[in-house]
Amino acid sequence: MAGGRKHLVSDLLRSKHYDALRAILVKARKDAKLTQAQLAAKIGRSQSFVSDLETGARYLDVIEFIPLTRALGLDPAEIMRKLAKVRG
Repeated sequence: MAGGRKHLVSDLLRSKHYDALRAILVKARKDAKLTQAQLAAKIGRSQSFVSDLETGARYLDVIEFIPLTRALGLDPAEIMRKLAKVRG
């Protein structure tokens, strides 16, 4: 069972939706002129956590998504609407 979940997460991380999400988050961080370390400090996580999210090495849970987007000055609901329009 655990192997099946790992495979599912791996597939999700390579999806067009995750690519779009990562692009949105990276752009927002750079537009806010924040380093990965500065963003990490704002959300109480490590710089490697942010790096792993941005490079697709880590899955972003919805519980983590909301404070992350808010720390970037984004509306979580608007990001979800944008992702819903991604085909694939």
